[in-house]
Amino acid sequence: MLTLLLSWDFVSTVIVYEYMPNGSLEKFLHSHVGVETSEHIGLKKLYEIALGIACGLDYLHRGCNTRILHLDIKPHNILLDEDFCPKIADFGLAKLYSRKESIVSMLEARGTIGYIAPEVYNKSFGGVSHKSDVYSYGMLLLEMVGGRKNADDGVGFGRSSEKYFPDWIYNRLHKDEFLLDSVTTIKENDYARKMTIVGLWCIQSAPNQRPSINKVIEMLEGSMEALEVPPKPFFSSPSRSPTTVYSTIESMLER
Repeated sequence: MLTLLLSWDFVSTVIVYEYMPNGSLEKFLHSHVGVETSEHIGLKKLYEIALGIACGLDYLHRGCNTRILHLDIKPHNILLDEDFCPKIADFGLAKLYSRKESIVSMLEARGTIGYIAPEVYNKSFGGVSHKSDVYSYGMLLLEMVGGRKNADDGVGFGRSSEKYFPDWIYNRLHKDEFLLDSVTTIKENDYARKMTIVGLWCIQSAPNQRPSINKVIEMLEGSMEALEVPPKPFFSSPSRSPTTVYSTIESMLER
């Protein structure tokens, strides 16, 4: 197996990383939305990748002696091996905290705009915890379903006025038709609906309304019929999207 070797001058340390031939998840997210390319992997494989990411987060949150919050879950930080098994990468923003602690102390916001949980940049939403990673994972799930960034234009496949994907997909859940225009089979539709419902639960604005990551795994592995559609998330409209709120706070701090 090939590996990457990284070293620093004047430091007698070598870090060995497993070589991930399929690169990051980001380059595959657009491939199932009406575009056939050599990088097309389909909704079934995306579902399997989503489940693998959730299992990785569960290990960080519950499998280690000290809990690890990643705080930067996004497509670029999910690497895929030759079998498309996902590996969570880039722990540069991660925080360690004891299992006895439920809330993490943070002096400043960490993460990537569009994936940051609201409590990370505004304490009025609650404390930073493992549920903050769940929020980022939910945004990632919705991006995997939609095949594009959640705030990109044209998420409605020709409906240019509906620009924020969580808002658009939530409304589609209640219609008796395939969830996405690109979906052509009932099985694909089930994968899309399951990932969407779980993603929407994960991006509830209050941390205590989000499932833990082990509950997320149960939901993904369970039956479609057992899933209940969540309340419409507070940040599911364009005017209240996390990107918009974060940008507003950022601009206020610069004054």
